[in-house]
Amino acid sequence: MPCLEGHPLLYYYYVRSTHIRADTTMKTLLDIEKREATSLAPYAQKSSESKGRRHAETEHAFRSVFQRDRDRIIHCNAFRRLEYKTQVFVYHEGDHYRTRLTHTIEVAQIARTIARALGLNEDLSEAIALAHDLGHPPFGHTGEKVLDELMKKHGGFEHNAHSLRIVEELERRYPAYPGLNLSWEVREGIAKHRSEHDHPGSFKEYEMEKPPSLEAQIVDIADEIAYNNHDIDDGLSSEMLDEDSLMEVTLWRECRNEAVNAAPGADSKIIKYQTIVRIINTLVSDLVENTAKNIAANNIKTVAAVRGHKGNIATFSPEIAEKNRELKRFLRKNLYNHYRLLRMADKAKRMLTALFEAYIRETSLIAPRFLENIQSLGKERAVCDHIAGMTDRYALDEYKKLFDPYEKV
Repeated sequence: MPCLEGHPLLYYYYVRSTHIRADTTMKTLLDIEKREATSLAPYAQKSSESKGRRHAETEHAFRSVFQRDRDRIIHCNAFRRLEYKTQVFVYHEGDHYRTRLTHTIEVAQIARTIARALGLNEDLSEAIALAHDLGHPPFGHTGEKVLDELMKKHGGFEHNAHSLRIVEELERRYPAYPGLNLSWEVREGIAKHRSEHDHPGSFKEYEMEKPPSLEAQIVDIADEIAYNNHDIDDGLSSEMLDEDSLMEVTLWRECRNEAVNAAPGADSKIIKYQTIVRIINTLVSDLVENTAKNIAANNIKTVAAVRGHKGNIATFSPEIAEKNRELKRFLRKNLYNHYRLLRMADKAKRMLTALFEAYIRETSLIAPRFLENIQSLGKERAVCDHIAGMTDRYALDEYKKLFDPYEKV
C-alpha cells in the first residue's frame, strides 16, 4: 500500500477501491474480463473491448484496464492537489465545507451506484469520475473564468481541456511517455464531460459529434447530483441559505416533509441530512429508471448503439428534470450570487490576475522546475499551467510572498 499518511480521505478511498479480500482466491485479468462478459449489460463498455492506450504497454496480471486507470488517477499529483482546491468555499473558510476532492469522491460514489444498477462498467465510471475535475484551477469556476480571460489571445483556458492535458501530457510518472497513458474510453469521458458549468471543446480523436459511453454519461449527471446537494448542505451550514426560502423549492419541500414524517421530533440537523439523502435518492432512482426505459425504447443492445444514438440516453424523466432545474435556479440566485461568495470571487480574481501578470512580466519569479516546458509551450501557456496547478493555499501563499513586503519569500 502506498504511503497516504496524513490524507485520511485518500487512505479511505484507496482501501475502499482495491476490492481485496483475504479469503478470496486471486482473480486474473482473464477472470475479470470473463466476469464482465457475463455479468455486465450488453450495452456496457467491457474492458476487454477497450480501444487501448496511446502508448502500448503490457496490461496488469489482475487488474483490468479501467481498474488500472482508476489507480493511476488516484496516485497522481493532480488528484492529491484537489484536497486544497475550492468547490464553492475557499478552503480556509471552514474545515467541513466540500473541497474539490470530497466533491470528486461523492461523484464517484454516486456514479458507481448508478452504473451498478444499470449493469454498466463501474470501474470505467469511477475512473472518469475521479478524473473529471483534475484540471480545475484554484478558486473554483472563478479561477477558470479568470484564466480563460487572461489567456484569451493565447488559446483560452477550459478545465476539461486542461484535465485532458494533465493525463496526456503534464503528469510525469513514467520513463517511456508523458502523462498517465490512460485508456481511450477514460480520456473520452474527460473530453466529453458536460454540465451546466462544463462545455466540451473540440478534440478530433474523441469523435466529439457522438455521445460518449453510458458510463461517461452517468458521470455527468452524478456530478450535477453531487454538487447541487452538497451545495445545499454547505449553503445551510454557512447560513447563506435558510430553510424557509428552500421550502419554495419543490424537491426540497417534498423530501423534507418525508423526513419530518419519518422522524418526528428529530433535531434540525438530522432533518437537514435526511432531506438531502432523500433528494439524492429521488434523483438517482429516477435517473436509473428513466435511463432503463430509454434503453428499452430505443432498443439499445450494444456500445455502438449508445454512440450512434442521437443525444444522451442517460436522462431524468421530464418531471424530475424540471424539479432539478428549479433547484439549480434557486441555488444560482440565492447561493452562487450571494454577496459573500461574490466577495470571495472578487478577491480570487484580483489575486490570480496579479500573479499571472507578475509571472508574465518576469518568469524568473517562478521556480525553474515549473517552467520546464516554456520553450515548447510558450511563456503564457507555461505560466497558465503553473497557476492552474496551484491549490488555493499555494496561490494565497504565493500572492503574499510576491506582494506583501513583510512576508518571507
